[in-house]
Order: sequence, then C-alpha cells, then structure tokens
Amino acid sequence: MKNTTMLKKNYEFKTVLTRGKCFREKEIEIFIIKTNKKRNFLGIAISTKNGKAFQRNKLKRIIRECYRRLEGSITEGNSIVILVNKKSDIKNIKFSNVLEQMDKIFKIANISKKEE
Repeated sequence: MKNTTMLKKNYEFKTVLTRGKCFREKEIEIFIIKTNKKRNFLGIAISTKNGKAFQRNKLKRIIRECYRRLEGSITEGNSIVILVNKKSDIKNIKFSNVLEQMDKIFKIANISKKEE
C-alpha cells in the first residue's frame, strides 16, 4: 500500500459514504469518490454484528491483502471505503472470492488502469 493512506476519522468515512458511488457484489460493497490528490485513500468497515473480533480482524487482513494485490492497477485520486454485507457469513468468506469481487467492482467503477 505504497500510494494509499488509510481513512481513520469518522468524518472521512461519512464523506465517502454519503457522496460516493456504491458498487455491490455478493459479499462486499465498495463506495468510491474521486479526489484531487495524488494518492488513494482506503477505509475498511465491518459491523460488530458480523462476528467476533478475531473474525472481523481476519477479514480486514484479507481485504487489505486483496487491495494490495490490485493497487498497481488502480488509478490515483480515489477515496475507497469497503464494507462487508451484514447478511454474509464471514466465517466462510474466501480470499479468492474477495479478490475476484474487488477486481470486478474496480473494473465496473472504471478506476482500473487500461492495459495496453
């Protein structure tokens, strides 16, 4: 995550969640808003209703690693907030599924760099 700064403040999350565009897949939702900065901003939020703390932390690690793998193909100047659907069973979420869903959403959102 060399060109990415983590969102930490509540108002930063609220700005992206209210003004950003929502993209949904089976297990994750991603809100994206364009910024004028030279870097990306990433926030991850998982509700306490989804599971115990160790399960939520494991899922956050999975999401961060998926983002790290896709980071090189994402254009700069975006604020991204990733949410996990409350109805999804986080015990059974696999790394490959999350990676595939994030890649699909980034292509739909048109923030993936064009490969030549």
